[in-house]
Amino acid sequence: MAFDSFRDWINQLDRAGELRRITQPVATELEITELADREMKRPGGGQALLIEQPTVNGVVSPFPVAINTLGSHQRMAMSMGAESVDAVAAELGALMKAKPPTSMAEAMKLLSLALDLRHAKPKVVSYGPCKEVIHLVDSPKLRVESWPKAPDWQNPSTINSKPSTLLNLPILKCWPLDGGRFITLPCVVTQDPDTGDRNLGMYRVQIYDNQTTGMHWQLQKVAARHGRRYYERGERMPVAIFLGGDPMYPFAATAPLPDGLDEFLLAGYLRKKSVELVKCETNDLEVPANSDFVIEGYIDPQEPLRDEGPFGDHTGYYTLPEPYPVFHVTAITHRRDAIYPATIVGIPPMEDFYIGGASVKLFLPIFKMNFPEIMDIALPAEGVFHNLVFVSIRKTYPMQAYKIMHGLWGMGQMMFTKYIIVVDDDVDVHNTSDVLFRLCANTDPQRDSIFTKGPSDVLDHATSEIAAGSKLGIDATKKLPGEGFKRSWPPLINMSDEVRRKIDSIFGGRH
Repeated sequence: MAFDSFRDWINQLDRAGELRRITQPVATELEITELADREMKRPGGGQALLIEQPTVNGVVSPFPVAINTLGSHQRMAMSMGAESVDAVAAELGALMKAKPPTSMAEAMKLLSLALDLRHAKPKVVSYGPCKEVIHLVDSPKLRVESWPKAPDWQNPSTINSKPSTLLNLPILKCWPLDGGRFITLPCVVTQDPDTGDRNLGMYRVQIYDNQTTGMHWQLQKVAARHGRRYYERGERMPVAIFLGGDPMYPFAATAPLPDGLDEFLLAGYLRKKSVELVKCETNDLEVPANSDFVIEGYIDPQEPLRDEGPFGDHTGYYTLPEPYPVFHVTAITHRRDAIYPATIVGIPPMEDFYIGGASVKLFLPIFKMNFPEIMDIALPAEGVFHNLVFVSIRKTYPMQAYKIMHGLWGMGQMMFTKYIIVVDDDVDVHNTSDVLFRLCANTDPQRDSIFTKGPSDVLDHATSEIAAGSKLGIDATKKLPGEGFKRSWPPLINMSDEVRRKIDSIFGGRH
């Protein structure tokens, strides 16, 4: 289902009993992080939190902060208007089965067509609620637009005469050694200067002052590629950051879509309604009209890079300072009743575990089209998103596990995976204990392992060089003739069905 605003999404969580309201003041400096970290580590991800009185340097902000809104399997399904993410994945898979692709390029083209079947293509409108309040940074004036009140507004925030700046938004300082405040759930819009293709990504944003930030797009990201072209051309690069609106926006921004496929198309498909886009005030980029906040600006290729960080990252460690482009703010626009969305990352499990898990489920049908032997894929929380991948396959020929390893390392963000463990189709890859049992029981370390080299996540502090490192694949499947195994493979211990049924009839399944 489509949510008309982030507040609409919050109200839906409240009605479903998925929201905990925090009425007392809580500081955006560290305190919200501590509160959210405790909640995220509760069984099943805890509840979403709405901090109604966040304080910035001791002053209560007019904008509430919402955090952990996607931090459970249930809330991820709710955000898609579905009973489960598996149901959405099955529907997408069914749409794509009309003509099985023969290559990854064909699969991506088919995905684009499948998404378009729901009339999910974004459309441009002339105006939207994200422009109810407009502050042009080079002007001290605050402009409040005349825009009809949405029917679902509740308790709209009072707007001060003081213009909104980066310094008075409720932006978090997450961890004690962080280099400052960071926007942690930004949807960043950029455009290829050559083709005009749009990209929606998520890259953390460090606040330097009320007009400049760091823009942490890693070198393998699409926005970084766009940036390199602007640097080569010597042209100022327009950038837009938006927050809030439909919860499918940040999900689409983090989804592993191939370069050139519009993330707003995916968002429109998942929310069952086209995304309405509106042109920015100070550049030609387009952002969702129902966003809560929009931060417009540019990156100047003539300006030197600036150190960004440290930042307590999803690896569970701090990312140390590295040079990144400087983003200059030219305008901030927002709803009158805006809610500021945030997340935190750190030692898992965190909210990103559930977001990443939903992405894997959603795109599993695409993996299966290229690798039909794949049964399931899991990214356990301990792997901090993509460091560790478990894959179950229906194995029919020797060395098939290695084919899968190499294939996955060649697919999008899977290139960052450090460890891939392949198991047989009778293993539940979402049960880490089951996978580790097969890993220890079914492998000879030298025979069943392969090392290779490739790109690494720039956030990985363990590699000897930034963005380059080694990878380990382990074949934990039953060994077949032709795989160097000369003995008989023993059967797995299992009780007979007859005895199980008898004991069930006597004890009712109780131990």
